[in-house]
Amino acid sequence: MTTVAEPTAVDAPVPPPAGSGAGGPAAQATISVRNLWKVFGPAEHRLATGSAAIPSAESIDAAVHRHGGMIAVNDVSFDVRPGEVFVVMGLSGSGKSTLVRCLTRLIEPTFGEVDLDGENIRKASQERLRELRRRRFSMVFQNFGLLPHRRVLENIAFGLELRGEPKATRLARAEEMLGLVGLDGMADRYPEQLSGGQQQRVGLARALAGNPEVMLLDEPFSALDPLIRRDMQNEVIRLHHDLRKTMIFITHDLAEALKLGDHVMIMRAGKVVQIGRPEELVARPADAYVEDFVRDIPKSHVLTLRWVMRPATADDPVDGPVFRSDAVIRTALHAAASTEKPIRVVDDGRLLGVVDRAAILESVAGQPEKAPPGPGSAVEGSPNPRPSVRIEGVNDPTQETAEFLVDNLADRSAGEGRR
Repeated sequence: MTTVAEPTAVDAPVPPPAGSGAGGPAAQATISVRNLWKVFGPAEHRLATGSAAIPSAESIDAAVHRHGGMIAVNDVSFDVRPGEVFVVMGLSGSGKSTLVRCLTRLIEPTFGEVDLDGENIRKASQERLRELRRRRFSMVFQNFGLLPHRRVLENIAFGLELRGEPKATRLARAEEMLGLVGLDGMADRYPEQLSGGQQQRVGLARALAGNPEVMLLDEPFSALDPLIRRDMQNEVIRLHHDLRKTMIFITHDLAEALKLGDHVMIMRAGKVVQIGRPEELVARPADAYVEDFVRDIPKSHVLTLRWVMRPATADDPVDGPVFRSDAVIRTALHAAASTEKPIRVVDDGRLLGVVDRAAILESVAGQPEKAPPGPGSAVEGSPNPRPSVRIEGVNDPTQETAEFLVDNLADRSAGEGRR
């Protein structure tokens, strides 16, 4: 996964982020899901014949219509790489919460495979499954799930208590987690004495206390007020940066998904609609359903320069500002405003292309170029090559505002230069 990182300077290439845990294409997936189905109701018993072969989709549909029931998860497949945040996003009834519970068999899947580092969880015995849940998985729920009669420290240590850890060991670990999530000084409080955000921090600390390999978070912030929700999103980003845990995060909020996810999977009616990096979903929605979701997302806050660069020509200046291809467009706004020269997109000392001020302006105005890639593209590695565009006849008030902003930034930079 390409990690979006703001460049630290515009006069030199920025090194890739250190400690990326997403792994390359060849890295083995931590979680691998293949052809997962969950059917509720009488039809499931009719379908579960003991055969290893998965019936066709038509056969499953026919059984549901004939015997009654519903398909909650419909032939879902995906991989989660080590150390990444994989977000499953969908509206109510899309099957996302059922899916995450199938991963640890809190809900038993009807068909399909779920592998954890190559181990087929569906074949695990009940004893092995309990061990996996206690030591390799942890889960954070929407309703916090704190024990009201126990203090904060005891709630954090509860999972370790179930594992049989000595009291001194688990309380010491709980104290460590308390500081990690910013709840120093609250060890002796009871859940009712905490705000919603503080209670969810306790839930996060409890999930982290067992040092799990995979964290499953099922809409953990949906019941929180907007400001507290934003703080908790930032907390997840910080914890992920510090601990590099593999996380599967469930949400119905697209903005939250794009903010947190290395990859995002959008579900509808139990099916996968699209899987991709946040910028891929915004730039190339798979269908009208996804396109409607991303319509109001500020593209300059999500897309990277790779999506708006064009091939460099012999006439382009060679001393323009330099950014990496994974720099978010909005981070290049000031650089674009301070010079007439195009931004040079450079990775590891190699020029990939250039970005004109017009392209930056288009993305700020919410009108990015959407030309699909085609054969013979001259921009090496570009997911969406685009031609140089001149903006004429501007009538859109949003675009006029963006032009005004860029022009004023340029004037300010020129004035500072004279001083």
